[in-house]
Amino acid sequence: MSSLFSYRRHVDDGEEEMLMAEDHGPDLIHPQEFRRQCGINRNSLAYYDCEEREQPVPHESLDYLPSHSGVYKKWLQEKTYGKEWDRWLLMGLIGTAVGMLGFLTHQIVDSLIKLKWDLVESYLKDGNFHLVWVCVLGSGLAMVLVSSSLVLFFCPAGSPSGLPEIIGYLNGTSIQHLFSIKTFLGTFVSCMLAVASGLFCGLEGPMIHLGAILGCGLSQLQSDTLGIHLPFFTRFRNSADKRSFITAGAGAGIASVFRAPIGGLLFTLEEVSSFWDIRLAWQTFFCCLTATFTTDLLSSSLHGFVYRGHFGFFEAEKRILFWVKNLLDMHVLAFIPAILLGMLGGLLGALFVSLNIKINKLRMQFFNSIPKPSLSKTSKLLETVLILVCTTTVTVYLPYFFPCTPVMNARNYQLRNSSEIIYQFKREISEYGCSPNTSWIGPDGVRYSNQTFNQAAALLVENGKRGITYLFKRGTHEEFGYTSLCTALAFYFILSCWTAGSAVASGLVIPMLYTGALYGRIIGLILVSIFGVQTNEYGAWIDPGLFAAIGAASFFSGVSRLTISLTVIMVEITNDVQSLLLIMLAVMVAKMVGDFFSASLYSSLLRLKCIPYLDVEPFVHHRRERLNLELFSARDVMEPHVRVLHLRENIASLAWLLASTSHGGFPVVGRPKPDHAQVFQGTIKRLELCMLLENEHIFEPETSNESFSFSHPLTYEKITVEKLPKPSRLAVLLNRYTTDPRYQQLFINLEPYINKSAMSVQAHFSLQRTYIIFRTLGLRHLTVVDLQNRVVGVITRKDLMPLPLEERLRLQLSPQSPDAGE
Repeated sequence: MSSLFSYRRHVDDGEEEMLMAEDHGPDLIHPQEFRRQCGINRNSLAYYDCEEREQPVPHESLDYLPSHSGVYKKWLQEKTYGKEWDRWLLMGLIGTAVGMLGFLTHQIVDSLIKLKWDLVESYLKDGNFHLVWVCVLGSGLAMVLVSSSLVLFFCPAGSPSGLPEIIGYLNGTSIQHLFSIKTFLGTFVSCMLAVASGLFCGLEGPMIHLGAILGCGLSQLQSDTLGIHLPFFTRFRNSADKRSFITAGAGAGIASVFRAPIGGLLFTLEEVSSFWDIRLAWQTFFCCLTATFTTDLLSSSLHGFVYRGHFGFFEAEKRILFWVKNLLDMHVLAFIPAILLGMLGGLLGALFVSLNIKINKLRMQFFNSIPKPSLSKTSKLLETVLILVCTTTVTVYLPYFFPCTPVMNARNYQLRNSSEIIYQFKREISEYGCSPNTSWIGPDGVRYSNQTFNQAAALLVENGKRGITYLFKRGTHEEFGYTSLCTALAFYFILSCWTAGSAVASGLVIPMLYTGALYGRIIGLILVSIFGVQTNEYGAWIDPGLFAAIGAASFFSGVSRLTISLTVIMVEITNDVQSLLLIMLAVMVAKMVGDFFSASLYSSLLRLKCIPYLDVEPFVHHRRERLNLELFSARDVMEPHVRVLHLRENIASLAWLLASTSHGGFPVVGRPKPDHAQVFQGTIKRLELCMLLENEHIFEPETSNESFSFSHPLTYEKITVEKLPKPSRLAVLLNRYTTDPRYQQLFINLEPYINKSAMSVQAHFSLQRTYIIFRTLGLRHLTVVDLQNRVVGVITRKDLMPLPLEERLRLQLSPQSPDAGE
């Protein structure tokens, strides 16, 4: 019996046998394969610029739902059904772990920053800026060298990974080493040292990645690296539940770092997760709640790892990241500058995305031109050192050119006394030679001070988070001038854009908020210059602090194109409910303007990193016009050359098939009745076939009938693996099976192991609905059958990517195609 099923169809010039011998199967997304299959030259690659990759690795797709086979149903019967207490328990554990991690990260970063600037305090008092630069640069270099080395030489991927990879994985793309223990440790230490070193970056992106890793690890309770396979929560060891816990962990990461539980939930819904339901929403909500509660609880009494008392007392000023104490009454005229800020945010956001992608492409081209991998990694390390040198030079020497300005008495509008002023501005004032202050108590009982400070130092010296706090403050109309704001905006925009994508684990949320707050404050200062400082209730909305918050939201939206989650996050981190409508308007305008010029940063990074991502709706164009996929059918994009298996398969032929191809799965056909044709029965994955071939005791000799015994099939746990435990052993087995004659007389029964609920569509099925089915169900293979249910093709993720889809439909629309558009 032949193990390769050949289905023949009539074509104009004869018959074409539907057998495929290429090395890369239809479910492996190989970057260079796009170019070869679609006939695209290098200059026309608008969607996948993969030639800059060091080693283009084929991305394997993932099935969202587990294989619905006989052994899977038997495994399900042994598990409890309907009780969800263990799922909620795991969500709580993940949230608690992420919350503790977020607290630890913030404490370490704050302690390192304090230590770095305390070392140079005496030099700053003496005005010796050269020694300050040397000391700050030296401590920063030590941190950056460790941070970058961990990413390049310790993490298995050899490059920083973060939010785009998480988005791609949850969309159905397998990414190697994304959730390994080494990746967790390297990312954790690298992001803390990168932020503390003084680079213009944040913790948010890496925290999302770390939260996702914790969600994956705690839910699976097994590690091949550590050799741990705990017998708990085994029912969650499937792809669907695993992705749910990863989604919750990612949401908990953003909730912990921003103290914004609702924002974390909505962020995963809007940006991270591709598969969502109301049950997952509730569970992610609970996970974000526990993460935020844990971070707040630990932060209530511990500062710099020193117990300060008041355990469990949540102070608003400490809990809310950028607390705005004094809310302002709004006026309808405030919507005009809000619209302006939205337009500016969209334009600058699109510029930031375009500039960052160009920098990353140049970075890839340069480093890939270096032949030796070790030398290439060393060059990446030196680039981060160069970025730090430029950043440190700006932060240390730039304030030298700015005079000391008095702290306005209006600051007491938000700060309770001058001791708080001294605490807030201690380093900026003492370090940059501003005159010592004296304080007195006025007749109204309020302590006043003639404190002076350096505007540029206040904005640049420590980190973006402190600068955002200053910019958001209300009642400080003229505390920062045009010169300091414009200078900080220019340097921060350029340096943060350069830093993003370098060889350190870093985030962009704080730089986005800070950049937007700077130009928002400039717009507010322009209004103050025109209309003056308004003290009446109807003009109080003319406040630079208000427009700084709106500007921060607009630039964040212009870069990320987030709307709902961003609005909620802004309210949660500022407590400024009064300006909710203004933020919503600015965010919407920024998104629309940004979408007109470019894709979002995360979408652009997915394309740049060659991570195949299926959007909610396909956008395919032909001659600058968008194509309606309802006018096309599944046969127009399917791969017609299909290798299929039988329910009863010869061992030697099966081993040869696995050795000669790289397909991730195969359709299985069989005869419903002896006199019927071979029809589609289901699918089986390559890994499952490999695990079956490692167990010779299930092989059986050829029998006269088609029946097999089902007495001792392998268990579901034994055949369901994410990767082969011993690839070298399998290669030896395949060679033996294909060369030893006795295996030509042995067969294997695949029926207990095939996915009998595998999806299939008929060849004439709508392409638009085919795409929806494929993405909504999270498929890896979609079998195409004819009217008699015979296999005629298969559709995989790469067939539905924009470029291959566009090229195949272009062929259908060409004049030579008589049935174009059917």
